[in-house]
Amino acid sequence: MATSLSSVRDKAGTQLFLRVAGPDGLAQRDRIHLTPGPRWFLPGSPIRTVHGDASMFVGGMRALLLQSLHPAAMAAVAAHSGYKGDPWGRLARTSTFLAVTTFGTADDAQAAIDRVRSVHERISGVTPEGVAYAAADPALLRWVHVAEVDSFLRAYRRYGQRPIDAVDADRYVAQAARVAIALGAERVPTSVTGLAVALREFRPVLGPSAAAREAAEFLLHEPPVPWTLRPAYVSLARAAVASLPMWACEQLGIRHPGAVGRAGARAAGGTVTRLIRWMLGPDDASRVATGAR
Repeated sequence: MATSLSSVRDKAGTQLFLRVAGPDGLAQRDRIHLTPGPRWFLPGSPIRTVHGDASMFVGGMRALLLQSLHPAAMAAVAAHSGYKGDPWGRLARTSTFLAVTTFGTADDAQAAIDRVRSVHERISGVTPEGVAYAAADPALLRWVHVAEVDSFLRAYRRYGQRPIDAVDADRYVAQAARVAIALGAERVPTSVTGLAVALREFRPVLGPSAAAREAAEFLLHEPPVPWTLRPAYVSLARAAVASLPMWACEQLGIRHPGAVGRAGARAAGGTVTRLIRWMLGPDDASRVATGAR
């Protein structure tokens, strides 16, 4: 019976991993983790703890929703990311980038940074309101980073496998800043306090848009997952929405749950993250990272 259960877990875990990391995910994983050489972040670092936890599934969805409230960021995503036509491909690219920069060798991390910067240099356009944008804009990169790090840390603090204290939370923000600075972001926060200040500074720029609400509708109500995975996906989505500030939900046109709803969403989020952690197993739990870029 134990052997049968383990076999089911391994099969389900592999299928989940390949969904997130893409069809060549296993080869990428081995390259990231088994290639010898110095790393940007040592084993046991807060960034490895946070980015290697199943709570990233909640944090990644929250980050996507929050990021969409910046008109320029949403316009760039809508025009250039292919998030509707190839959502799993985008997720695989994002998860691989996070995994390489968090767990990979320093050379591979820098190569990943260089590739993303090269792509960013080719992305520019104009929002529906007529405002020009460029993916390489340091201020825009700052917003994408701030929304991600705030989401990843909040999700980990709620659903992470082990508690993270205030010192390590600051260390996490500082370590994540290294990647953002390498990508070209400006004024990157390096502490939890600095992260909160940055979020407040962006508030006047953020606002509702048809594209953001369309993205929220797609993520929350039209997920590109088979029906067998819908219950787990709905639990992740509920947890992500419940962790958003009320103003963000209002701008996205989604209902912010009350106290009872938030409690239910937290319970559902805890259950599904524990299930994901069990499916991936102790060896793979630190080998999947999801988010948005």
